[in-house]
Amino acid sequence: MAAQSPATPNHAIHRVEAHKLARIALFGFIVVFMMARGFVFMIMAHLMPNLYFFMEGTHVHHLNYGIFLLAAVSGYSVFRRPVGRRAEFVALLYGVAMALTFDEFGMWLHLGGSYWQRASVDAVIVIAAVFALFAYARSIVRLESRHRWGFLILLLTLGAFVWVLFRAGNRLGDMVGPRLHELEMSSSP
Repeated sequence: MAAQSPATPNHAIHRVEAHKLARIALFGFIVVFMMARGFVFMIMAHLMPNLYFFMEGTHVHHLNYGIFLLAAVSGYSVFRRPVGRRAEFVALLYGVAMALTFDEFGMWLHLGGSYWQRASVDAVIVIAAVFALFAYARSIVRLESRHRWGFLILLLTLGAFVWVLFRAGNRLGDMVGPRLHELEMSSSP
């Protein structure tokens, strides 16, 4: 019987922890995305004070906070290689930074435009799906190997849901988009 390499147990432990860290990042990502959208809507609707930061007349969008936080989290992760509770906190900050940055994806993709661009929501859905896939990859593989038909039905149902979401999103955007654009224009100095 061959002896196990000392790296094998550590790799297995790291693998489990990586899934946990992905779940923590996903949590931070979803919560902060929803908060950011909610705050922006409430500010635009004058339901809460204007919290936007302006520097010499320029609105500093929250994607900038996300970029700086991503840089800090990345640097800390590369140079300090956190473990345990620190790694969990860094994963949470990573999710927060990704939400702040990708919430305004349409604006940095098109170098301007409305906050309510469809591209931002689509990017957030893709990022959340990637986080979820990484966080729950082991469960998906086990489900596929044990219940191929169930997995296929789940996959088809998910595809249908994405199609309906896309179609409904376009229709909702046509209905609500002009009002959101009007709110956005009236809320910024």
